[in-house]
Amino acid sequence: MLLSILTLSATIFLIIIIIIRSSTTIRRSRLPLGNLGWPFIGETIHFISSAYSDHPESFMEKRRLLYGNVFMSHLFGTRTIVSTDAEVNKVVLQSEHKAFVPFYPKSLTELMGNSSILLINGTLHRRIHGLIGSFFKSSNVRAQITTHMEKLIKQSISTWSDGQLLYIQDQAKQITFQVLVRTLIGLDPGEEMEFLRKQFQEFIAGLMSLPVKFPGSRLYKSLKAKKKMVEMLHEIIKVKRSRRKEEVVVPGDIMDVFLSDQLLISDEMIADNMIDFMIPGEDSVPLLITLAIKYLSDCPTALQQLKEENMKLKRSKEEAGEPLCWTDYLSLRFTQMVICETLRMGNIIVGVMRKATRDVEIKGYLIPKGCCVFTYFRSVHLDHTHYHSPYRFNPWRWQDHKDISNANISFTPFGAGQRLCPGLDLARLETSIFLYHFVTQFRWVAEADSIVNFPTVRMKRRMPVLVTRRDPAQDLDK
Repeated sequence: MLLSILTLSATIFLIIIIIIRSSTTIRRSRLPLGNLGWPFIGETIHFISSAYSDHPESFMEKRRLLYGNVFMSHLFGTRTIVSTDAEVNKVVLQSEHKAFVPFYPKSLTELMGNSSILLINGTLHRRIHGLIGSFFKSSNVRAQITTHMEKLIKQSISTWSDGQLLYIQDQAKQITFQVLVRTLIGLDPGEEMEFLRKQFQEFIAGLMSLPVKFPGSRLYKSLKAKKKMVEMLHEIIKVKRSRRKEEVVVPGDIMDVFLSDQLLISDEMIADNMIDFMIPGEDSVPLLITLAIKYLSDCPTALQQLKEENMKLKRSKEEAGEPLCWTDYLSLRFTQMVICETLRMGNIIVGVMRKATRDVEIKGYLIPKGCCVFTYFRSVHLDHTHYHSPYRFNPWRWQDHKDISNANISFTPFGAGQRLCPGLDLARLETSIFLYHFVTQFRWVAEADSIVNFPTVRMKRRMPVLVTRRDPAQDLDK
């Protein structure tokens, strides 16, 4: 009897052990497969060397074949789950504040500061994001931006001569930075603008630097440049606050909007976020314009159709004696298709990082609490399961899309969810204006150039082109 009881007890104990081990095994099996690489450095060197190559997605492709579309790695000092799956990316990006929070490399977080819109969460983030979105959606603001953009483009192209070698990347940066800074803080071109541009270029150079800040290091120089910009912005804030005490101010720029919100933020937070918002003027929008010119130069059929569409608009406006407005530019259907295809192929923003605030299960994958998730847009945008011949520039692939301005599950160049870039329409507008004036007034021959994809996307030679002015009489008669 005693032997039977002991045998039964031992059997039950073994069953319990097996169940516990089985549940642990099941839990572990739900973690994405992968390789953490070398101690401390992980697979970062492989990722960076791949990013510098002619085929930057090779790092992801190799691991997708081995482990699937979601895999474990170790990048930039952090154990990271990399997602190249459109559905997983969607869940991560739309679960903002509930299960995931922003996460960035240490050097970037130090440069941005804790009050950056890129890092803050919850009510404050929603409020700032909403204020910016509402401002950019204002028809008056869009009209002002259109007028200012046109003015700056006309000033620039008036200095171009036949046979001149231009660097599109430089031209686009100069114009869009001035437009954005004026929209952000109301500053016009001049000595202050040049000082701000110089310090900003020094600042942005350290966004992907090593997290060491001894004198002479890249991060140290960038932090020093940011300090100078913050001091300048505090002076501008001081002047604007004094003016508000004396008169009623209708917000004419983003800083005015922030200052008019009584429940919002400190001067320090305003200054930090003004600097953050300058990044598109130096980086993403100029590169969108530059890459569009690059792809159009390589695709004469697309260039011809885009030119015809813009020339048609130009003829109709000149016949009616009317100026162009922002709705005219955004109504150029094929131009918007070109912009979409440029965003898909160019991948100016390759992805974003998030950190899980709790254990999350998505499509059978377990993402543990505290783990970083890298939602990698580039792999999705260049995936043949989503796009036929994904490495071919084909604007016509967008012609059946009813609304090509919004993100969908396989097209997220501006992010998605609550952190969808509030300036996406502004980016499209500025690019449309630049393309309109460039193709209707000039012909060009592009010199050989290549795309560099790390640490940011850019043209290796800054996109050199030889320009020739069009004959207006001949073009308008066609």
